[in-house]
Amino acid sequence: MGRPPLDSGLSRLVALVPSTSSSASKPSSLRRSGVTFCQRFYVSAPSLHFRCVPLRSFTPSRGLSAKSLGGTFSAAMSSSSSSSYEKEFAAAKKAVSLASHLCQKVQRSIIECDVQSKADKSPVTVADYGSQALVSLVLRLELPSQPFSLVAEEDSRDLREEGSQGTLRRITNLVNDTLSFDGTYNVTLSEDDVLDAIDRGKSEGGPNGQHWVLDPIDGTKGFLRGDQYAIALAMLDKRKVVLGVLACPNLPQTSISSTNKHSSVSEIGCLFSARLGYGTVMQYLDGSKPSEVHVSTVADPANASLFESFEAAHSMHDLSSTIAEKLGVKAPPVRIDSQAKYCALARGDGAIYLRFPHEGYREKIWDHAAGSIVVSEAGGVVTDAAGKELDFSKGRYLDLNTGIICTNKKLMPQLLKAVQDSLKGNLQTPESL
Repeated sequence: MGRPPLDSGLSRLVALVPSTSSSASKPSSLRRSGVTFCQRFYVSAPSLHFRCVPLRSFTPSRGLSAKSLGGTFSAAMSSSSSSSYEKEFAAAKKAVSLASHLCQKVQRSIIECDVQSKADKSPVTVADYGSQALVSLVLRLELPSQPFSLVAEEDSRDLREEGSQGTLRRITNLVNDTLSFDGTYNVTLSEDDVLDAIDRGKSEGGPNGQHWVLDPIDGTKGFLRGDQYAIALAMLDKRKVVLGVLACPNLPQTSISSTNKHSSVSEIGCLFSARLGYGTVMQYLDGSKPSEVHVSTVADPANASLFESFEAAHSMHDLSSTIAEKLGVKAPPVRIDSQAKYCALARGDGAIYLRFPHEGYREKIWDHAAGSIVVSEAGGVVTDAAGKELDFSKGRYLDLNTGIICTNKKLMPQLLKAVQDSLKGNLQTPESL
């Protein structure tokens, strides 16, 4: 594949120098290139030559605007993060924003071209791997001097098998196109670089040190339907989730309705971010000033609305219905894919989120790490069904065998009682024996 992987010696990067001053990275130029993303999942690039630069001396030439990141990125990069994780927070928002851009391109191609059947998961495979590679790469570039541990969903095993060359090529081109379009990093990746970036997500996590936790596309079925999905990134430090960033490209910018319908294309796309002790903020993916969000203050269950998983295979809807009835919730449940539920709860679109997986399912930490801090920093409470705080320090899985519940502090005592009463009743039914 031409040159050593990006990690070879951790000393050099390949930087692109366009041979012309063309604006090939602009959308209009891409459309004129004759190779549309919709057809191939990637676009052609202009002629390029290469030069090498030392990794340690590399600094971004420019990035997302200070407006879109909620602050001056260069200032965040130069400041100390010993206690507030400023550098890590800025890097996480940068990485998730770029991954969101990548995923949006792929999802638009599914919808606009209508060339993939519901059973064909190849587009989401391309986006899933591409998102993970991109986040892994950006975190390494932005935080080059820090130890790196990434607990992520994917690995490159399938991509290394014979017959996967075409898929790997599409992923590599998609990642490079996203980096080129953004313009921050003058780098190009080989297929080996992409494989290595994906495989940096093999960490097992644990109680010691810092660990990034990533779900590159949470809600793959929603992604394929053109519905809700999320890119979810969190960081653990000494057993605690200390920051989380969630991009929800299809989440309405105001409030999600009880019918779970989309707003217009121009009114969707949100980025939620939270740091321990600093609250939760929301901004639009198209660039807006961040605004602090808070969970609902509803204290009467009769006035509360409830979120649960869209797919019955992901959570027991019957049990959630029983809990809602015991609690006195009158509104029908709002069913949403992915950790977008955590985000909707964090800004007060609803008051309760219930998740009760079927027996035998083990919860992965990347499905809840970012969402849990986004809700808790917005004033909410996230626990297991016994009221215990979620423990993300046990490795790649959460050490629990019940469900996960979220609400505000006023409703939590009533919700816990309804949950425990319902679980006792569920154990006594003939179907559960």
